[in-house]
Amino acid sequence: MNVNYSLDETPSIAKMLFENIKTKTLLFYGEMGVGKTTLIKELCSLLGVEDTANSPTFSIVNEYRANDSSAIFHFDFYRIENEDEAYDIGIEDYLHNNNWCFIEWPDNIKNLLPLDSVIIEITLLNDGKRNIQLKTN
Repeated sequence: MNVNYSLDETPSIAKMLFENIKTKTLLFYGEMGVGKTTLIKELCSLLGVEDTANSPTFSIVNEYRANDSSAIFHFDFYRIENEDEAYDIGIEDYLHNNNWCFIEWPDNIKNLLPLDSVIIEITLLNDGKRNIQLKTN
């Protein structure tokens, strides 16, 4: 999947993502402000999350509940300095529990990521649109 889109098309991009993935661990790559959290908010909405999804920049992980009561974990590893900090929050338990895991800044824990993760790269284009590429790990 390789698509250019505007921010107002984010809901349809989120639906398209769900149609094209086969795993629950999604890795979001892109510069700050490119729309990673915006896309994650839409994914959470499609899963029935009633709370407002926010970036867990300071808490590292936010937990939401889907409409089927399953857990969704949203990580932001921008601020961690080493993988030991991810171990300290119990990252292994989160990643191996068959719940949705949306991970921003996955490069900061690259040695801990499951091999079956889906890579989502978002880049800002000159015209203000975004380009999204979906890849398997």
